[in-house]
Amino acid sequence: MPKRVDHEERRRRVAEALWRIASTRGLESASLRDVAAEAGMSLGQLQHYFTGKDELLVFALGHINELATQRVRERILALHTGPGEPPPRDVLRETAKVMLPLDDESRSGILVQVAYFARAVVDERMLAHAQEGLPLLLDFFSGQIRRAVERGEVAAHRDPRTEAMLLMALTDGLANHALMGGWSAEEALRLIDVHLERLFTV
Repeated sequence: MPKRVDHEERRRRVAEALWRIASTRGLESASLRDVAAEAGMSLGQLQHYFTGKDELLVFALGHINELATQRVRERILALHTGPGEPPPRDVLRETAKVMLPLDDESRSGILVQVAYFARAVVDERMLAHAQEGLPLLLDFFSGQIRRAVERGEVAAHRDPRTEAMLLMALTDGLANHALMGGWSAEEALRLIDVHLERLFTV
């Protein structure tokens, strides 16, 4: 009986091969042939799933975001074992941590995002796709800060949407500087903690 091929697993394998190349050699020098070899398949097999590099980047970025969401969920569950929803501050901190290059997995993910966004600036189709995720993250951060205001943990005069935008911008900027070696990822996390301490001081 012929072996059943898990096509979605193969697509994930290709995306993870792209991440490994990104973490060692950078994305721009990685051809589809390089990615195929890293994934242990032929170029023809890879092109059965992805017709070009941009399509591969779109899938890889989506897969990265799914894994990041899963990591945030697992970390929060590990921190919060009691009843009810976890504290907003913990949720925001753990989400920000996943957005920083604190380990190889996060670093590779950020490298893929940087390459993707660089292409999106000059490609309207990819730009539209990139813009889809920003409102979702903004709504998520805003919702957590709104919860914190309702719980009396953040001052009532703070506007949740504005504070969410500031936290997103701070985290993105710190991640990029840490990626370039301007400072360590640990120092970036310390600055996130400083910002959250100020935000959650009533």
